[in-house]
Amino acid sequence: MIDLHLIGIGTGNPDHLTRAAIRALNSADLLLVPHKGDDKADLADLRHMICAQVLERDVPIVGFDLPRRAADRPYLDAVNDWHDAIAECWRATIAAHLPQGGHVGLMVWGDPSLYDSSLRIAARLQAAGLPMRTHVVPGITSLQVLTAAHGIALNRLAGPVTITTGRRLRDAGWPAGAERVAVMLDKGGAFEVLEGEEYFIWWGAYLGMAEQILISGPLHEMAGEIVARRAKARAAHGWIMDIYLIERRCAP
Repeated sequence: MIDLHLIGIGTGNPDHLTRAAIRALNSADLLLVPHKGDDKADLADLRHMICAQVLERDVPIVGFDLPRRAADRPYLDAVNDWHDAIAECWRATIAAHLPQGGHVGLMVWGDPSLYDSSLRIAARLQAAGLPMRTHVVPGITSLQVLTAAHGIALNRLAGPVTITTGRRLRDAGWPAGAERVAVMLDKGGAFEVLEGEEYFIWWGAYLGMAEQILISGPLHEMAGEIVARRAKARAAHGWIMDIYLIERRCAP
């Protein structure tokens, strides 16, 4: 039997780990660390740094090469095939390094429940017949770190918040009836589809890290600066994780 622990680790700052996350890491028989290519080596390095700071015993840490998602296929088809390939990587790595079964830990940025596919990938293994139980250790989300960094509440008084992706914002525009929209997984500049002066943005990148960048203000004034700072930071580090919250302050 495999006990797979999906461990939320926040946005890369070791201070974001909960006591439950630290216990889960220390109780693992095997920790899996995905490698996303040389241009994103810092992401694997951050996981190793976290382990070095919190592990109190010698836990085997095994890396695996994360498959790449096909860019020439319809998005959902490509993602489903990609998840199948990742599930097979998990299965093969676990079989090679923990054939007798035991506790496997996998560190997940933020929280496994918010725009992360680890739970769906784990479900594929269970559906394929692998004897496995999945456990979730919740983590601090990038939404929480963003609002804390800017010193704001996520929602307006008694108001709703819509959480979406950059792809959806770019394709469909402002969600109908929304007051505030949190946007994740934006490859860059999806907010440029929003025209007018009624939008206000709170943007952040590398949240909680030494490299953290924060920009806020009227969207029509800040959009160009955000796009430029984002491109410069990505070129410098080889990767970027950013998120933003937009408020529509008056009717068009």
